[in-house]
Parts: sequence; C-alpha cells; structure tokens
Amino acid sequence: MVAPRRFLPSISSLRALEALDRLGSASAAAEELCLTQGAVSRQLQTLEKQLDLVLVDRSHKRLTLTEQAGDYAREIRQALGQIAQATLKVQSLPVGGQLNLAILPTFGMRWLVPRLPDFSRRHPDVTLNMGTRLQMFSFAGETFDAALHYGTGHWPGAEAMLLKGERLIPICSPELLATREIADSTQILTFPLLHIQTRPNAWQDWFTAVGVPAPQAAYDQGAHYDQFSTILQAVLHGLGAALVPDYLVEQDLAQGKVVALHPTAVEAEGAYYLVWPREKSKNPALKKFKDWLAPLAQPEDTLPR
Repeated sequence: MVAPRRFLPSISSLRALEALDRLGSASAAAEELCLTQGAVSRQLQTLEKQLDLVLVDRSHKRLTLTEQAGDYAREIRQALGQIAQATLKVQSLPVGGQLNLAILPTFGMRWLVPRLPDFSRRHPDVTLNMGTRLQMFSFAGETFDAALHYGTGHWPGAEAMLLKGERLIPICSPELLATREIADSTQILTFPLLHIQTRPNAWQDWFTAVGVPAPQAAYDQGAHYDQFSTILQAVLHGLGAALVPDYLVEQDLAQGKVVALHPTAVEAEGAYYLVWPREKSKNPALKKFKDWLAPLAQPEDTLPR
C-alpha cells in the first residue's frame, strides 16, 4: 500500500532539508543543489506547510533546523540513499535482465556450472548472479529470484521444476575398507558413519531401503558435515563411511580413490529442483533460464517415489 500524498513530500523539499542538516548553512546547501538561498528557503517552507510543523529556526538571519527536524533529516538521508541506489540499479541492469539464483554449493558446482557456458552462449544478455544456501529458506526474506534446492518439490508460495533425482551410495576409503570385512550391508554399521547436516535421516532411510534393521544409536554417532565436498574429503582421509549421491563420486570410484560398500545406488526420498516464487513467474530472465533448463531436467515419471 502506498502512503497518502500528505506523507510523501517532494524530493526537492526533502533534499533541501537533508542538505541543510548535513552542510549546516543555507548557502552551502544552495551551492550543492544548484539553487539560490531563496529557493532553498521556499522548499523548506513548502515542506513545513505540508507537514504542518516548524522545521527551521529563522532567527539570527540564518536557517538552522530544529532538533525534531534534524532527527527527521537523518532518517530522510537513509531513504534518499536507498532511492539513489535503486535508481542506479535499474539503470545498470543488462538488456536481458538479471537472475539472482540460490544454489547448493556442491550440486551447483558439479551439475549446474559445467552447463552454464551453453546458457551464456544462448542468452548473453542475461546476467546470472549466484549465492549459496545450504538450508531451506523463505523467498520473502531473501533477494533471490529462484533457487536450485533439494527437497520434495513443495515450497510454500512457490512453483518448482524437477531437475534431477538423487541416488545414494555408501562409500569409504580403500585403506579403511582394508581394516574390515564386508560380507553384507549389515556390517556397514561397524564403520564410523559420517553424516550430512541437511540429510539427518539419510543413513536411517538407506538401511531401511536395503532391509537392514539398525538401532537408533547407530545413527546418533559419527561426525556431521555441512557440505558434500567436506564429507568427501573426510572419506578420502579414512575418517569413516559416507552416504553420497552417486554422480558426485563417479570419477573417484573409477580411479579407486574410494570404494562402494553396496553394489547399487538407492533412490533417495528427495530430489533437486528449480524453485521460484509464483510472483516471479513472468520474470523474463527467469523464463529464459527455465526454458533452457527444461531439456536438461529429468522427466517426472522416471522417479519412483
């Protein structure tokens, strides 16, 4: 809702008030604003009349602000700065617009970034800005236009497009495996189990999926990591077994840096989605990004959930 007219003085009057407060004299304010001192005085009179307040002390043949007006001017200074920044931003926008995108660091770097040169070639007029977010967040409290995130596709007030399912496989280092015998999946419980903070139930869901009962204590132990990139380093250094997306460790498995503790990857409950607020659906830059991603996305009906 836009405030009533009486609460929205002219920019010229507010600039005169702010300049007088900051510079301390009408002559300095007039010089900065390219006005005469009389014009500055008239702008302030117009403001006083609109607000029905005395803002300026005109005694001693000079203009000084009252204490109340000084407080008002300092708040106005912030607002004028925001208006200037918003104006600069809209003037500097690229022709095709810009898209502020939240990404999960590992998925963004491994899956999205290698594909971005094609997007840049097709849409050189769109500027794509990216920031990382590990936890779910509200678009209302962020400046993002969309997000590449993990979940079930349900985000309040938002729409989503499936990008890729997640298949998990347990891994460890060859050195750690050499210290144990793995005849079946049950014996994975003898390893230190490493956990990802954003997937607190991953191990429990995985053992249930492969038919291995395990006590709750087995899931409560072991170190926790905030990113797959760090948990992979922990695995490489023999700190334990981790449950990771298979696409992240294809090369490490092929090169023998890590070993799989189960013959096949198991479909996870969640998947990776492009998510955006409904009110942003007509954003031209977002539409170009969605249209570009669509052929790369995994079809919905290939995910048995």
